[in-house]
Amino acid sequence: MKFKHVLVTGGTGYVGSLLVPQLIDSGYKVTVYDINYFGDARLFKPNPGLKLLQGDIRDTDRLFEAMGGGVDAVIHLACISNDASFELDEKLSTTINLDAFEPMVVAAKNAGVRRFIYASSSSVYGVSDSPDVTEEHPLVPLTLYNKYKGLCEPLLFKHQSNDFECAVIRPATLCGYAPRQRLDLSVNILTNHAINAGKITVFGGSQKRPNLHVQDMCDVYKLMLEAPAEKIAGEIFNAGFQNLSIMEIAQIAKRIVQQEFPEKGDIPIVTTPTDDIRSYHVNSDKIRRVLGFQPKFTVEDAVRDLCKAFKAGKLPNSMQDTFYFNVRRLKELKAA
Repeated sequence: MKFKHVLVTGGTGYVGSLLVPQLIDSGYKVTVYDINYFGDARLFKPNPGLKLLQGDIRDTDRLFEAMGGGVDAVIHLACISNDASFELDEKLSTTINLDAFEPMVVAAKNAGVRRFIYASSSSVYGVSDSPDVTEEHPLVPLTLYNKYKGLCEPLLFKHQSNDFECAVIRPATLCGYAPRQRLDLSVNILTNHAINAGKITVFGGSQKRPNLHVQDMCDVYKLMLEAPAEKIAGEIFNAGFQNLSIMEIAQIAKRIVQQEFPEKGDIPIVTTPTDDIRSYHVNSDKIRRVLGFQPKFTVEDAVRDLCKAFKAGKLPNSMQDTFYFNVRRLKELKAA
């Protein structure tokens, strides 16, 4: 094991809630640094190898302290996440997603961290009619969220050195079940509506989106900790699997939910116009070629996982509880 102690910012979020226990099981010591807007220590079983710190990534001094004590790798997940979150106070998103970024990178380097993995976003490509959007495709930000995600990438690589290995992942839209569930992502939204609203509402429908199961996302981060420096230092990797239109996702959700909940009968799909025109077809050949990463789970698997979670009572009050919806929760908390 090349690294022993990993700090995960945003570790009580959607990905972190699934990833952190898997890192512990793999033998890493893990420090979670999170402001806990969406989850807290109750997401994890107590473990001597796990340390949970409540903190704001804008508090660089506290973050620097957290990175002391032998942290040798950082997985940076914390952000005001997804495009719709920018309905919120612009200052909140600017200070967290952009202003805090480079001071955090410098703090990590000064604290002796040797590898920094940054979760960017495949939404940096905006709208593209290219049949295959590779990592070289120009960034065409449509919102501040994807603009800032893109702007942070060169800020990270500026600090790349032999003893500070930097890598960027541009994840597709995630889907599937995790302990801190999100129900504001396309596959998860459509599944929730199929089960609990009795119909699926599709906004637009023709927009293409790349999708990746949240477990595959966790596997990517574990791979990024294990990969040799010469393969990932200074590199950007798309991480996606199935490129599907929103309508295709709706049809998968309808089919699987009708199989899993036959008592619901035929679930109608209703279409309505949208001003969200983000559409892009992401090519993830590089991560397969360079690191041998092959996704294992499909959108169908994600829908089935969610059906199981609903049947098991793990997602109560899924249409109303703000726990599942980033923007609603941040508005409720009056986050600033």
